[in-house]
Amino acid sequence: MRFHSLKNRIVFLFISLLLALQLVSYFAIGNAIDSNARNAIHEELRLSEKIFSRLLEQNAQKLIQGATLLSKDYAFREAIGTHDTETIVSTLLNHGQRLGADLTMLVDLEGKITATSSDTLARGLQKSVSVLIQQAGKQGHASSTDMVDGKPYQMVMVPILAPVTISWVAMAIPVDSKLINDMRELSQLQISLLTSVNGQAWTPHISTLGQSDANALAQMLPANSWRTEILRDFELGDSYYSASILPLVQNEKSKTIAVLQISISEAVAPYKQLQRNLLILTVLGGILATIISAVTAGRIAGPVRQLADQARRLGAGDYQTPINIQRKDEIGDLATSFSQMRDAIAQREKEISHLAYWDTLTNLPNRTLFTNMLDDAIRQAGMRVSTCYVLMMDLDRFKHVNDVMGHRFGDLLLQQVAVILNSELGTNNIKPARLGGDEFAAMLPGVSQNEAMQVAEKILLALEKPITIEDQTVDIGAGIGIAGYPEHASDAASLLSRTEVAMYVAKQLKNGAVIYSPEIDKSSQQNLSLLSDMRAALEHKQFRLYVQPKLSLHTGQIVAAEALVRWIHPERNFIFPDQFIPFAEQTGFIRQLTHWVMNAAAAASRDWQRAGLNIKLSVNISTRDLLDQELPSKFSGILQQHQVAASSFCLEITESAIMDDPVRAHQTLDRLHAMGMELSIDDFGTGYSSLAYLKRLPVDELKIDKSFVLKMEKNADDTKIVKSTIDLGHNMGLRVVAEGVENAEVISLLTELGCDHAQGYHIAKPMPASDLPAWLVEWNQHQTI
Repeated sequence: MRFHSLKNRIVFLFISLLLALQLVSYFAIGNAIDSNARNAIHEELRLSEKIFSRLLEQNAQKLIQGATLLSKDYAFREAIGTHDTETIVSTLLNHGQRLGADLTMLVDLEGKITATSSDTLARGLQKSVSVLIQQAGKQGHASSTDMVDGKPYQMVMVPILAPVTISWVAMAIPVDSKLINDMRELSQLQISLLTSVNGQAWTPHISTLGQSDANALAQMLPANSWRTEILRDFELGDSYYSASILPLVQNEKSKTIAVLQISISEAVAPYKQLQRNLLILTVLGGILATIISAVTAGRIAGPVRQLADQARRLGAGDYQTPINIQRKDEIGDLATSFSQMRDAIAQREKEISHLAYWDTLTNLPNRTLFTNMLDDAIRQAGMRVSTCYVLMMDLDRFKHVNDVMGHRFGDLLLQQVAVILNSELGTNNIKPARLGGDEFAAMLPGVSQNEAMQVAEKILLALEKPITIEDQTVDIGAGIGIAGYPEHASDAASLLSRTEVAMYVAKQLKNGAVIYSPEIDKSSQQNLSLLSDMRAALEHKQFRLYVQPKLSLHTGQIVAAEALVRWIHPERNFIFPDQFIPFAEQTGFIRQLTHWVMNAAAAASRDWQRAGLNIKLSVNISTRDLLDQELPSKFSGILQQHQVAASSFCLEITESAIMDDPVRAHQTLDRLHAMGMELSIDDFGTGYSSLAYLKRLPVDELKIDKSFVLKMEKNADDTKIVKSTIDLGHNMGLRVVAEGVENAEVISLLTELGCDHAQGYHIAKPMPASDLPAWLVEWNQHQTI
């Protein structure tokens, strides 16, 4: 049997549940039987103790009645009065025999035995006589149990009245097998009388048990046991018992107890039979349940198996085979639902196929379908020894349009571009597609490289026309990359990859359309190598912190410095920032580089402050840095690590960096300024920022781009621009810094125009941060002279 089949699982489940229920019931009933039986035995033992005590009391009453009758016998009293000993003894014997007493005796008022039917027993009971006389004097009669020769006797004492007490009559009867048998008949108990002499082990005196069991019981009991108690669960022979111990009599030498026993095995035997019958019924019920559950499971599993077969056919794409299950129960409902599901899957597969291969926005083939089409086209071109070119296009300024006009407007723009592509490319073998975002592609099978370039130029020319959407006119352009089979690649993946490389070059160079060449890939490999080198440089501490001092034109003192990074390559020696900073910004490595510069600047500032120098350091922040919402917390951690104040730093941000994402940039700058850092707009005048927006930023400084400062002493227009910028900055309450100062004339002119700070080669070239203190000493000495 395969356990994983539904039918077998159902059968197994049914049988398991039944057996589990029956087994739980079996053990629960067993525990209940055992518990109830033990409680019942305990109560029966308590009751038996009372019955046994009652039997002893009845025996005593019988003796008292007999002794009383004897004490009232006229002849007996007359014999006592005449001291007729022979008659007294005869009467005592006769009367004792009628009552079954082993001892009958006459006791005078002083407690002396004057006549007895047994001298031996009389001597053994002499001590009990005086005690009984005292009790009888108070109660009119008395009874007790005593030991004679290791045997228990019940003895009673009654007075002889004439009309006052003239003597006492005492009778004694043994506690023997008759009493035990009477008790056995009343309660079905096992009863044993055990005696211990001089504190030694118990020995059985009378017992309803066999001799071996009686001896075993005697060995189990402690010799000093002398109290009423219950013994639970002890084994004798083949049975378990519970027992009650009753003290009977004790004197100086010996003591006797009665042990009342009930067999637990016999008590629970009827219930155990009932439990065994239940087990037999469980087995029979399990067999019957197996048969019934197998039939039921077959009726359930059969249709389910048919539905499983149908599911496999659906998986293979068969949506036509009917489901032949005609039932009016839940299985029938399942089959109907399964049939409806099959039809729905067939419909959705058509829809999914369309969604998987077609762009829902432009209704053009998507990247997946375009790649499949390109595979087929390359295969056919290979068989015909032909060509297949691919154009890949990325729109210019689309992100800006999307941000300014909204995503809905951007979607409409993409739809319009799709219409233009379909219109310009025509219905020949040229097939446009949308690869994602604002990227489009076209496949040109069987054309030459020149023809592919002509198609690209035709597309670019069409996109030069303004596009009007909802009364809004936008100008867009594109960068197009071109690559073809078999010249540039032999498979679809490689061809698309190289077309994309050419497209990125076209976007960077703004050349419109670029045909792929191996040199482009070589440049890409160089860039990858440069990125690896920069990472290695950071790890192996090849970067150096340089600073360029800033001069206060009001006081003539060095008040600040700009932090710059330099790269000392182990093989290429000194690498200028222009060779790696732009690439670091493109790849995102600039974030790690900025973190390094800030950390090195904080360490330098700490060292300068310890040396007594109060120089504010300016650190450049890139676009990617501004978009990092964690930048303030990162800088805060650096400042805390080096124990320097935020006010010791000024962060320089270009206009273009702010305007790439004004909202996020504003949020980041607000948090940085709240920390206590000053902010400076770098290269002011070269960007396209709005002054209305800039005035809302928490800016402290404007830095005039060096392109306006370098030759301002010779160019009146540059001077006017610099003067206007200085006046604008002061009107906005900002400090103005001019960079690119390379001669004394420019410094003089800037001072005349009211500029605050100046920076350039005329003051000092960039130097290692560690050299600044010594340079300052030399600078101050020179200024003094």
